[in-house]
Amino acid sequence: MHIAGIIEREHVASTADRLLPQRTLMIQWKRKRGGDVFRSWIIDLPPDTPLAVLVRHATSRWCIETDYREMEQALGLGDYEGRTCRGFHHHVALVSAAHLFCTEHHLNPKGGATASVCTRS
Repeated sequence: MHIAGIIEREHVASTADRLLPQRTLMIQWKRKRGGDVFRSWIIDLPPDTPLAVLVRHATSRWCIETDYREMEQALGLGDYEGRTCRGFHHHVALVSAAHLFCTEHHLNPKGGATASVCTRS
């Protein structure tokens, strides 16, 4: 990952009656076969946040999307066909509990759990 740079955090835009909040613009670019690909984030973490923490938070979306895909496909989040709000919340609670079990099993494989139902590797 290449970081193009961080906008000077001391520069704060202002209007006549108030200051606008400080933000950080972070840009990532990668060289791909078809050309350059870049992503950008506007971050509102405190000004003294280290660059490594900014990168970790900005790129954590991949983990969230992977977890959601696992819950939807492998654990049945997308399989609910009921008609009540209560039933949907019950289904989501059970899928969340199953996801918690899989995450715990992934983080501590020798913790006594013997089931191999988790898809994360």
